[in-house]
Amino acid sequence: MAFQLPDLPYSQDALEPHISANTLSFHYGKHHNAYVTNLNNLTKDSPLADKSLEDVIAETAGDPARAGIFNNAAQVWNHTFYWNSMSPNGGGRPSGDLAARIDADLGGFDKFAESFKTAAATQFGSGWAWLVLNGGKLEVVKTGNADTPIAHGMTPLLTIDVWEHAYYLDYQNRRPDYIATFLEHLVNWDFAAANLAAAG
Repeated sequence: MAFQLPDLPYSQDALEPHISANTLSFHYGKHHNAYVTNLNNLTKDSPLADKSLEDVIAETAGDPARAGIFNNAAQVWNHTFYWNSMSPNGGGRPSGDLAARIDADLGGFDKFAESFKTAAATQFGSGWAWLVLNGGKLEVVKTGNADTPIAHGMTPLLTIDVWEHAYYLDYQNRRPDYIATFLEHLVNWDFAAANLAAAG
């Protein structure tokens, strides 16, 4: 079974005016789709072709000979997770257990937001910033290029993509503005809370 480009969880214009339909058309329709196509080409007629994305990532992480497979598999996974980390009715603050855990592990929402913005803004070049569950505690981490927390034993709760193609058509070089908009208007706290609950 070939790897598939998953449907977006909303229409391509649903995140406007914060992220334009033009950006989503390129980001989802071109970039994300290209990673799926590349992964299928790289794994065709191999045992990896029938495995889950998570298994492909686990089996190829840290193997220089299979870096191309890892990079494309991780980017397919990361992008799918990123689309779900946003909502047309997103933003604001979390509630319930997630809010309590942010208070306990990260010193409160304002400190979390500062740490998340810093991680996303200071990721040199391309990459991602994440809220993860690591060893039973919430942490803010960043990864470069295609790297993903699931390759390091962490459970992602939400992510922001800081590759330039994620924001450049809308924000040009103003990455901090994009990050602030993500937190204020787009972040899907219900998705993050569900990921935390599923992790036990």
